[in-house]
Amino acid sequence: MSDTTIPSVVSRDGWFSEINDLWPGECFSLKVDEILHQERSQYQDIMIFKSKAYGMVLVLDGVIQCTERDEFSYQEMIAHLPLFSHPNPKSVLIIGGGDGGVVREVIKHPSVEQVHLCEIDERVIELSKKYLPSLSSALSSPKVTVHVKDGVKFLEDHVNEFDVIITDSSDPIGPAIPLFERPYYEKTKNALKDGGVLCCQGECVWLDLKLISSCMSHCHSVFPVASYAYTTIPTYPCGQIGFFLASKDKNMVFEEPTRCVSDEEVKRMKLKYYNAAIHRASFVLPQFVKEALPN
Repeated sequence: MSDTTIPSVVSRDGWFSEINDLWPGECFSLKVDEILHQERSQYQDIMIFKSKAYGMVLVLDGVIQCTERDEFSYQEMIAHLPLFSHPNPKSVLIIGGGDGGVVREVIKHPSVEQVHLCEIDERVIELSKKYLPSLSSALSSPKVTVHVKDGVKFLEDHVNEFDVIITDSSDPIGPAIPLFERPYYEKTKNALKDGGVLCCQGECVWLDLKLISSCMSHCHSVFPVASYAYTTIPTYPCGQIGFFLASKDKNMVFEEPTRCVSDEEVKRMKLKYYNAAIHRASFVLPQFVKEALPN
């Protein structure tokens, strides 16, 4: 357990407040209807509660990971931005994401034949299956193989195997810290096939611009092509979170999806947030962000 871990505590009047040094002087709060589970796993503090306004909520180390009401805006974007950027994704690796939400979105692509989920904390998987079935149900798909293992070590044992790698990490504290460092991007590149695509959770431009700039520098130094996108989501800090995208294909243009999802496919895939127009728009950045990020 990291020294920076803050136990998930609910106030006497029934409010969960996301107080954390990562966003000093501000926090997001939810009214709690019922605390369903709380424990310290081998790696982190885990809490699941039912909220008044956002349904079921998963909290790790005092930080909201997902809620039933708005999780789709994150899960869809971190999955479909890279998958629709690849011409024919068949093999996908997801590092983190033990709740199963990203897996749910990935297997909506008919071309995908196998999905490997590598989650370091088995308890996140087990508790998500119990309390978050709308996210975790896809973990039982025959296309999915679950590995309870450190993602960095997993990458070291797999070279040139995946068309797409998605890093669904928590914030850079505790076990997630290595996922924001240059050696991690080097390992993902080695694990990708030619033309492979990487997409990583990319923090918040209002809070983490220095870290985002550093990670984008890593991406540009390791991959021939890299870009930054973002989505909106009410229960993440400042209501926004970004994505680092990179590819081994030097001709990749992330801003234009390689495969455009049709209106019929949007309905078939039951998408609530992602579409082709949102894909393009997600790469349009505010001026202060454009100026802060490396080209």
